[in-house]
Amino acid sequence: MPNLILDKIHTNTQLQRKSLAVLLDPDKVEIESFDDFLFTCVENQVDFFFVGGSLISKNIIGEIVEKIHSKTNIPAIIFPGNSLHIESSADAILLLSLISGRNPDFLIGQHVVAAPLLKQSNLEILPTGYMIVDSGRPTTVSYISNTTPIPHDKADVAVCTAMAGEMLGLKLIYLDGGSGAMHPVSPKMIRSVRENVSIPVIVGGGINSIEKAQAALEAGADVIVIGNAFEKNPSLLPTISEVVHSFNLTIV
Repeated sequence: MPNLILDKIHTNTQLQRKSLAVLLDPDKVEIESFDDFLFTCVENQVDFFFVGGSLISKNIIGEIVEKIHSKTNIPAIIFPGNSLHIESSADAILLLSLISGRNPDFLIGQHVVAAPLLKQSNLEILPTGYMIVDSGRPTTVSYISNTTPIPHDKADVAVCTAMAGEMLGLKLIYLDGGSGAMHPVSPKMIRSVRENVSIPVIVGGGINSIEKAQAALEAGADVIVIGNAFEKNPSLLPTISEVVHSFNLTIV
C-alpha cells in the first residue's frame, strides 16, 4: 500500500514546510453542527484531522470519518487510545508506541492485538514514537496508560527517547502535553529533539495561542496539533492557521 500521507509529511519536513492538524475527540464532536466546523477547517487550510483520544465513550468515529470524507479532502487519521479504536474507513492510523513510558501494553501489547485487523484494513500505517511530556497537571493519557510523563525541563531525556525511537524504525515522533495541558511542550525540548532526529516531529497539547504556536514552529515542530483549545476559543483555528501559513510563506 502506498505511503501517501507519510511521504507527504516527510517531504514537507525536508522542505521545512509546516503543517496543521486538528484533533477531534469523538466525545466532544457535535454531529449536528459538524458540517459548519468542517467548512471552517477547509477554509483555513487544515492539513490533517486526527480522530480519537485516550478515553472514548461515544461510538461515532466511523460517522466522523464519513462526514470528513463527504465534506473535505483532508485526510482522516485515527489517533487511537487502544486497539478498539480502529476504524478501517479512515485514511491512516497513527500506530502509537508509547516510548516515553514503561508500560509494555502501550509499547507493544495493544499493537499485537490490533495487528491482524490492521493487516486486513486499507489503513496507511504511520509508526509513531509517542512521548508524553509533563504539562503541569495529570492528563487522561498519563492516567489511562499508567505512565509517568517526561519532566517538562528534561530535554535530554526527550532527545535520547526520540533517538531510540528513530533507531527502532519508527517514522514519526509525537511530543504531547496531553488534552487540557496547562503549558505546552517547551521550545527547548522541541528544538533539542528536532536537532537530533531526522524524522518528522509532531507537537501537541497546550497550543492555545498565536505565541505558543509560533514558538513551537520556530523551535522545529513539523506538525502542530490543536484540539481542546479551539473548542473554548473558536477564533483560535483561523489565527493559528494564519501563523502556520505565514511561516510557510517565508521559506518559499
